[in-house]
Amino acid sequence: MTILVTSTDRSTGKTAVALALAKAAEARGEDVGYMKPIGTRLRSAVGKTIDEDPLLAREILGLDAETHEMEPVVYSPTFVQEVVRGHEDVDALRESIESGFDDLAADHDRMVLEGGGSLATGGVIEATDADLAELLDATVVLVARYEEPGDIDDVLAAAETLGDRLGGVLFNAVPDAAFDDLASDVVPFLESRGIRVYGTIPYQPDLAGVSVADLADELGAEILTERASTDALVQRFVVGAMTANEALKGLRRVRDAALVTGGDRTDIQTTALEASGVKCLLLTGGIRPPEAALGRAESEGIPVLLVRTDTKTTIDRAETVISSGRTRDADTVDRMSELLGDYADIDAMLGE
Repeated sequence: MTILVTSTDRSTGKTAVALALAKAAEARGEDVGYMKPIGTRLRSAVGKTIDEDPLLAREILGLDAETHEMEPVVYSPTFVQEVVRGHEDVDALRESIESGFDDLAADHDRMVLEGGGSLATGGVIEATDADLAELLDATVVLVARYEEPGDIDDVLAAAETLGDRLGGVLFNAVPDAAFDDLASDVVPFLESRGIRVYGTIPYQPDLAGVSVADLADELGAEILTERASTDALVQRFVVGAMTANEALKGLRRVRDAALVTGGDRTDIQTTALEASGVKCLLLTGGIRPPEAALGRAESEGIPVLLVRTDTKTTIDRAETVISSGRTRDADTVDRMSELLGDYADIDAMLGE
């Protein structure tokens, strides 16, 4: 059997769920393979663009497959542009995905596939997650978030897109305030519409937060500092809209925070570098700070990110990323395995 784990949006815990399911199948005596046909979590390393999720899967599952075998399509902006310009053969790309899958599947009892960034990802090569589920004969596990009733629209739209390939929905990182409504109202509603709900996992503070690198990736931010590490975790945001003196008092009380302020507020930026709890500066408005300020940040080891959106828009987007978290290591996958055992029907998700 092949399972494809997709999501209604980015940063819903899709990777953690996919790898936790793979480990659950292994615990049942199965030999499990992994594939992410469309690579979206991209990093540049040694002149190559790679996706970190297959690397993590190879480590956790002890796989021998090479990264390019587990991830045949690197879905970078340059790649999409080449497709749009007619420089890529769409049929050949789909065939490479299918043949690569067949080669991997031949060595395993079960395959776990991880979807792209969203249900729309891969559309230019006719390889969305819905397309891939059909092409590779996969049953889909849909990971979704729920904070308010309007979020159900996304689930219904996804169910319509996935059709008969949808096995069921797993709600992840559900806030305490929404948990009861989800269980008492939303789950029965969805099941009355023929949509199975595998489980509802409550929000876990220990899984919250993202690395600075992942935050930059999700926001499409430019990293202005070359030598400052982007491995630190960010769990909250502080808006630098006050005076420097006021800012320092507040910043000394926070930890694992990103300071969000305008690129022209060098006074706030400099002040933030004195607070040990600030892990990065997130500058808005597309305004690049003076080189002296960047040099100071480099010397303090604090990465500086730059986005073109305004502060409010940036905060709204960043809060969504933070609240969802990202899979970081084997410990995160182990924690998700525990949560699936406590709050979800793993047997149903594995088709047993």
